[in-house]
Amino acid sequence: MSVIIVLIAVSLTVATGFLIAFLWAVRNGQFEDTYAPSVRILMDEKNKPSSPSHSNTEKEK
Repeated sequence: MSVIIVLIAVSLTVATGFLIAFLWAVRNGQFEDTYAPSVRILMDEKNKPSSPSHSNTEKEK
């Protein structure tokens, strides 16, 4: 019977920790933009930055 009390106490502690982490994330703006990340992969970048090694080979030509 004492094992059940320990398990309940541990589960309440873990649940409280997750609740605190969730509230902290909401207050810091982690869930503000839910639309853009899902469609960002579908859009092409117009100005792609060139890598440093790629720009060096263009200068040599």
